[in-house]
Amino acid sequence: MISANNISLQFGKKALFEEVNITFSPGNCYGLIGANGAGKSTFLKILSGKLEPTSGNVTMDPNERLSVLEQDHFKYDEYTVLTTVIMGNKKLYDIMQEKDAIYAKEDFTEEDGVRASELEGEFAEMDGWNAEADAETLLNGLGIATEDHYKLMGELDDNTKVKVLLAQALFGNPDNLLLDEPTNHLDLDAIAWLEEFLINFENTVIVVSHDRYFLNKVCTHTADLDYGKIQIYAGNYDFWYESSQLIVRQKKEANKKKEEQIKELKEFIARFSANASKSKQATSRKKALEKIELDDIKPSSRKYPFIDFRPSREIGNEVLTVSHLSKTVDGVKVLDDISFTVGREDKIAFVGPKTIATTELFKILAGEEEPDEGEYKWGVTTSQGYFPKDNTKEFDSDLVIADWLTQYSEEKDATYVRGFLGRMLFRGEDGMKKVKVLSGGEKVRCLLSKLQIMATNVLIIDEPTNHLDMESISALNDALIKFPGVILFAAQDHQFIQTTANRIMELTDTGLIDKQTTYDDYLANDEMARKRQIMNFDGNED
Repeated sequence: MISANNISLQFGKKALFEEVNITFSPGNCYGLIGANGAGKSTFLKILSGKLEPTSGNVTMDPNERLSVLEQDHFKYDEYTVLTTVIMGNKKLYDIMQEKDAIYAKEDFTEEDGVRASELEGEFAEMDGWNAEADAETLLNGLGIATEDHYKLMGELDDNTKVKVLLAQALFGNPDNLLLDEPTNHLDLDAIAWLEEFLINFENTVIVVSHDRYFLNKVCTHTADLDYGKIQIYAGNYDFWYESSQLIVRQKKEANKKKEEQIKELKEFIARFSANASKSKQATSRKKALEKIELDDIKPSSRKYPFIDFRPSREIGNEVLTVSHLSKTVDGVKVLDDISFTVGREDKIAFVGPKTIATTELFKILAGEEEPDEGEYKWGVTTSQGYFPKDNTKEFDSDLVIADWLTQYSEEKDATYVRGFLGRMLFRGEDGMKKVKVLSGGEKVRCLLSKLQIMATNVLIIDEPTNHLDMESISALNDALIKFPGVILFAAQDHQFIQTTANRIMELTDTGLIDKQTTYDDYLANDEMARKRQIMNFDGNED
């Protein structure tokens, strides 16, 4: 258990938190949510002791151990992978170091013997003899091969380092676990393993993540950072979001009797209780949901962008034909004889680890690159809007936002253009910001404004959820679900793919997997999983 007592944090005249009182209890996994800039990561730093609050304090049982996911990828470069993981339990690691130092002495004294005996007792109590085996289990679960366990951290790529640091945080069954964006840079298998680990973890977990699917899967409670306070709600992110929206709707209907509102809420809670995750968390989550009262839920102060893609022309039956496309980048053949046809109702998600191949394909289809071999043909009724993964060129300009967006609009009226900016939360003088000084999230919102104002019937979108907060991701997700045209997209957000796509493609080392299915069914299909493994294995052998 970990408690924050009257926590306030002041930055100049701005108060990020004001008298936050909150307790995180054992057995629960809390998803800490809030708009960008609300202070989620900052609050985790306060809980971990890395940042002192302006006032208040954090308390934890002195016999409990706190573990935090490290963000410094270079901190352990001189240590082996296995040692780095074990360092997650500092006390155990210190005992091991002191033991080794004593046994290495040439002039071993009686006092050394007594101290060694004491250390051996502590070591055994902490299950030290299984430390290496436990560390290896975590590493293997996250997909790090046994032959890499004795490598130096400095020899690993960044993605593998992330996995090792995650294993370090999980090591030794910590009493309180703080995870800031733990799924970043993880592959699907590693994320699935982590989900299962946290579902079965019996101590206290507090996690910050933009991955809604992940939060929905592992969280028993949602801790909403809003109004400078933190309010805890029973249930996962989807429950919090939909209940918050329900309360907003009910408040707008001021004439609705409270009895009717309560009935509506109870029906809503019953539906969510029935859909609780099939894990040991489910029973307690259901009981907690059933106890919720109408006044327990407060509407959020967060602003959601309004995203609505409306094509100016209906798409015809002939959309896109790709024939034998090949492309080599920096001496590596990323596309090899790729062929497929796109129908007028297709919303295609490109998945898998070969993101470079997907990006290159999108560049070709958007007309930004030429293939080395093969060809593609768009239907005469189609018009394409492209959202690039790397938007550097788009914003290499001295234009202000309003003038930048006007370039892409058939209607040059300033009021018309500013309407699209307003939808994406660029209000008032925001439209006069120069595009080259925008933040990552602001650039993404500009690109989404561009796609809306262009009114194309085909969208080519390469990882649009990067740099977006959860409110914007939800709004974009809903807009793409409703979009009446064709979508070709890549994303790292599981829920985004599952709810948007009706067709899955995966570019592998030896070809294209193409399946008319949902993402969950694609991942669950044993035949497809084997095919992916075989194809990738064969490709690695060449």
